[in-house]
Amino acid sequence: MDANRIEQIVEEVMKQTAQIVKGPSNEVPMTNVTEKKGTVKRIAIGADHGGFPLKEALISFLKAKNYIVKDQGTFSTDAVDYPDFAEKVARAVASEDCDRGIMIDSLGMASAMAANKVRGIRAAMCYDLTTARSSREHNNANVLTLGGKLMDITLAGEIVSLWLTTDFTGGRHWPRVNKIMAIERRRR
Repeated sequence: MDANRIEQIVEEVMKQTAQIVKGPSNEVPMTNVTEKKGTVKRIAIGADHGGFPLKEALISFLKAKNYIVKDQGTFSTDAVDYPDFAEKVARAVASEDCDRGIMIDSLGMASAMAANKVRGIRAAMCYDLTTARSSREHNNANVLTLGGKLMDITLAGEIVSLWLTTDFTGGRHWPRVNKIMAIERRRR
């Protein structure tokens, strides 16, 4: 098979994938138009009581790097329910009020589960630099969840910095991310 035919086949597959995916801008197929590289400025951040201390430290960290931070709560270490704050962070991203979101609970898993229930959200729990990079490059994650009891501010800052500055690579990952979004649209 020659290179021209391979290129034609790839274009046909990409067109078919694009026809499957419809909806608001946070749900359209990932293309070099919809994935705006280097435009992340507005960050929604939230936490439950287990993530509150790390959230407060990350707010200062993000502001020092000139991000616009929109604090979704909680505002103390008093016991609260993580789904309430994970939903607030996720909705801020899904509505495009914020470019990306960060949610911190004790371990990070539960908030990822809650945030992923919001249409258009691809939340990833990251615990090191490899998972942070992969969640952006391969999955175009738009919400990062962290475990406040699993890491200190140094590691959390490294993860957040890498996650916010890593672009989605697209390519072979476009159809895969689009399939994730298609599952969401079929969910009843």
